[in-house]
Amino acid sequence: MAEYHPEAVSPEEADASVATATSAATLRRQRLTILWIVLGGLVIVALVVLAVFGLMQSGEQTAKIRDIFIIFMAFESLVIGAALIILVIQVASLINLLQNEVRPILAATNETVNTLRGTTTFLSENLVEPVIKLNSYLAGLRRLFQLFGIKEK
Repeated sequence: MAEYHPEAVSPEEADASVATATSAATLRRQRLTILWIVLGGLVIVALVVLAVFGLMQSGEQTAKIRDIFIIFMAFESLVIGAALIILVIQVASLINLLQNEVRPILAATNETVNTLRGTTTFLSENLVEPVIKLNSYLAGLRRLFQLFGIKEK
């Protein structure tokens, strides 16, 4: 059995090999997916061609298939209508949510931001500016003392 030597492979090489293996697996998966989609499309085209050919052979059977197809289409339109009704109800619910819950939250957030802006302005004018002025005066006084030799550097 072989021993593992961590110094044999650098972390950069290990990361590169993992990335290469991952990208190869992803590429293989994508190719397989594309292959299945193409095969499915070919099967559907073949079935449509066979159905058209079969319908052209007999007249009475074609009428029965047509009637069954019309029934399925009517059922499908009922299902689509029900889905549209559900969709409209969901959109109305979303609009209600936006108007009654999100809008008040946004208004409260806007009010909080305005209050914070006012607090920041107040602190800047009444606390920060005087401290900066005091520090500048003290720095000037310190430099003056250094120039006159009262205080050493």
